[in-house]
Amino acid sequence: MSESAPVTPARRRTKIVATLGPATDDPRVLEAMVCAGMDVARINFSHGQPGEVARRVEAVRTAARACNSYVGILGDLQGPKLRIQRFAEGEVTLPEGAGFALDPAVDAAGGTVEAVGLAYAPLADDLHVGDTLLLDDGQIVLEVTALLGRRIETVVRTGGVLKDLKGLNRLGGGLSAPALTDKDREDIRLAAALDLDYVAVSFVRDAADLEEARRLLHEAGSEARLVAKIERVEAVRNLEALLGACDVIMVARGDLGVEMGYAELPGIQKGMIRSSRDRHRVVITATQMMESMISNAIPTRAEVSDVANAVMDGTDAVMLSAETAVGRYPVRAIEAMAEVCVAAEKHLTERGRARHRMYDRFERVDEAIAMAVMYTANHLRVRAIIALTESGATTRWMSRIRSDIPIYAFTPHTATARRVTLYRGVYPVQFAPGAPGAPDIYREVFDVLLERGLVQVGDRVIFTKGDMRGISGHTNAMKILEVTATL
Repeated sequence: MSESAPVTPARRRTKIVATLGPATDDPRVLEAMVCAGMDVARINFSHGQPGEVARRVEAVRTAARACNSYVGILGDLQGPKLRIQRFAEGEVTLPEGAGFALDPAVDAAGGTVEAVGLAYAPLADDLHVGDTLLLDDGQIVLEVTALLGRRIETVVRTGGVLKDLKGLNRLGGGLSAPALTDKDREDIRLAAALDLDYVAVSFVRDAADLEEARRLLHEAGSEARLVAKIERVEAVRNLEALLGACDVIMVARGDLGVEMGYAELPGIQKGMIRSSRDRHRVVITATQMMESMISNAIPTRAEVSDVANAVMDGTDAVMLSAETAVGRYPVRAIEAMAEVCVAAEKHLTERGRARHRMYDRFERVDEAIAMAVMYTANHLRVRAIIALTESGATTRWMSRIRSDIPIYAFTPHTATARRVTLYRGVYPVQFAPGAPGAPDIYREVFDVLLERGLVQVGDRVIFTKGDMRGISGHTNAMKILEVTATL
C-alpha cells in the first residue's frame, strides 16, 4: 500500500459563512469574527437600506485587512418571501377550530383575530379548498375552506400566537410566485456596484430563474458567482437543472423543511451535498445550525451533531444566520462552529481517494489536471498542493475530492482570492509572479510558503500552472517538487 498518511498540521477545511446584522456592526466585533474564522460574510438584502449594505461591505473588507485575511461576501436576495401583513395590536392568538382569513384587501396595519392582510395578492390563484397553509415556519397551521376572489378563508388546525409579518408556505409547495422581484433586480445592481463575490437567489424554481439573475449580473458588470437557495419543493425536483445553471447551492432548511416536512430534511440534505459534489458545485448547509447560540454561550449537543454530520457528508461550508446577525455571542458562535468542524474532519469515514469521476471522460484539460493532482496527492506523501490560478476553477475541481492535504490558490487577483474562501480545503494566497522563467516562479512560491510556515525544506508538494500566464482556464501542467531553501 502506498504512503498516504496526512503530514500537514490540523487545519479547518470546512468553511464558515456568517450573517451580518446589528450584532456585528461594532468594528471590533467584526474584526474578532474574521480573526475567529469567518470565511464568508453573508449580507441579507431583506434587511437594511443600500447605504447600510454598503457600510457593512466596507466594514468586512476593513476587518479582513486588519486580520491579514481574505473574506468573501455573499449578498442574499430577498426573493418573493410570502408574508402576512401587520396586526393592529402587533399580534393575535388564534384558537384551534376558529375561522381566520388572509385577505389582501385588509388594511396592511389593521389585522385582527379574524383576518389579516396579505402582501402577495395572487396567492389565492395557486390554492384549492383543502390545502394546508403554514405560517411562522409551521407553528400555525391553517386549512383552506373557501376562496372568495383574492380572499382566503381558513380554519385554524394548529393555533397559537401569530405576530406581524410572519412567513407563509403551502404544504407540498406549488406556489407560482416568481423568484426575482423588482427589489431583487435593484439589489443585483447594488451587488454589482459593491463588487460582491456571490449572489444568492431565493426561492428558485428552475434554471430560468438563475439564468435571468446571471444575465442581470453580467449586464451590471459583475462576475459574482450564483448561489441557488434550495427552499422550494420545485427546486428539489429540478435539482439537476439547477446544478447546471448555478455555481453554488445552499441547502436552505427553513422554508424547505416547512414545505417538504421536517422528517424528510436529513435525507434530502445528504442527497443534495452528494449531487453538488458530483457536479463540481459548491454547497452550503444552512439554517438553525447553532440556533441556541442566539442567547446561549455554548451550542446544544444536537446542534454539534448537526454541524458535524454536514461536515462528514462533505459540505463545503456551514452557515450561521441569526446566531451572528442578532445573537449575543457572534464571535463565540464562529469559534464553536470552527471547533466542531475541525473535530468532525478528524473522524471522516471515507477518504474518497480520487475515485470521484474515475471512469468519466473529461472535456477540459484543466479539469483533467485537477483530477490527476488529487489522485496523486491521495496516493503519495505530499505536504501541500499549490495551484497558480486565474479564476480559481482548478482549485474548485480539486476541492471536490476529499483529502487532508491543503490546496493553496496562488492568484494575482483579489476577486479570485475572495472567491475561493468558500471552497472546502482551499486557502487563498495573493501572488503576482515576477520573472517569467519557470524556475523563478517555483522559487518565489517556495519563499512565500516557507515565510508563512506552511511547508518546510524537504517537503514534497504538487504544483500546477498554465503555460499561458494571465489567461483563465489554461492550467495544463503538473509537477511534483521538493521544497528547497533560498540560495
